[in-house]
Amino acid sequence: MSGDIPNKPETVGQQLQLNDANVTANYVNYCRITGTPEEIILDFGLNTQPLASNEQSITVSNRIVTSFYTARRMLLTLQAAIQRYENAFGEIEIDVQKRVINK
Repeated sequence: MSGDIPNKPETVGQQLQLNDANVTANYVNYCRITGTPEEIILDFGLNTQPLASNEQSITVSNRIVTSFYTARRMLLTLQAAIQRYENAFGEIEIDVQKRVINK
C-alpha cells in the first residue's frame, strides 16, 4: 500500500508509548455510569432516536471498567479539552430540545 503512513507509537510523558494500530473506533451518543466501591463502570451506546418520547432500546457497544483514580484523571483531562473547545467555538449546549431547529 504505497502512500500509507505506518502508525508510530505516540510517546506520552517520558514513560509510556501508545500504539493505536489495532484500535477500533465507535461513535456513541449515550453513556450510563454505574459502579462499585472499588470501580467505576462506563457503558457506551448509540441512541438512534434521542428525541423519542416512548420506551426504546439502546445497545451497549462498549464498556469501560476502571478505578476511581483513573476516572478522576480522565475527568480532569476531559474538562480541559472541553474548556479549550468552548474557548474556541462557544459554549456547548447539552439540552437537545434547545438545539433542535423546528421547521
